[in-house]
Amino acid sequence: MAKGLVHGVGVGPGDSDLITLKAIRVIQACPVIAVPGNVATESLAYQIALAAIPEVAAKKLVAMPSPMAHDPKLVAANHTKNARTLERYLDAGQDVAFLTLGDPSIYSTFGHLRRALEADGYQTSAISGVPSFCAAAARLGLSLAEGDEPIHVLPANGIGGAESLDAVGTYVVMKAGTRMREVKAILGAANLNARAIERCGMEGEMSYPSLESIPDDASYLTLVIARHR
Repeated sequence: MAKGLVHGVGVGPGDSDLITLKAIRVIQACPVIAVPGNVATESLAYQIALAAIPEVAAKKLVAMPSPMAHDPKLVAANHTKNARTLERYLDAGQDVAFLTLGDPSIYSTFGHLRRALEADGYQTSAISGVPSFCAAAARLGLSLAEGDEPIHVLPANGIGGAESLDAVGTYVVMKAGTRMREVKAILGAANLNARAIERCGMEGEMSYPSLESIPDDASYLTLVIARHR
């Protein structure tokens, strides 16, 4: 029997209407759905897919725990363990859709899982999704870049001091809610204008028109878009 295939499927940032037609077709075709997290039904990626594709509820659902560890060896061991879990289904000839928020190529656990699976000789594919910062810019009425302007995409933990933000262009700060107070201080010191959106496209969405209006306790799902004044 031929081995199954693992698809990393981007389901977009939160609004189920933003799932692509290709993503829907792949999810419908796969008998096994894998999602990051300890409880599969609580995964935001699963809930987004379920809203667009109700038949997902009848499929085999597999949780892929992804603890926030700083030890690279522990992280690698966890991804290897998750790969082994999926390989049982692949060896039985079943295709798997691994659901991920946004796009599977942007800060996604699918990248780690993909490398582990391919190292074991399994085939994978990636189905692009709408990135969170594109959806956020649309909701905020902003243009991310025009002409030859660059876009700098940074995780909150990847920002240094204000001197690290002196290049021209737009700065996108993802996962900012984990250290919002510090992010605000750095952006302010760099003399950047900033707007933010929390839970883009989801229930409880909030937008903030200025750096000062962003709450220090904003949630993990808060994205900041900033430019030099």
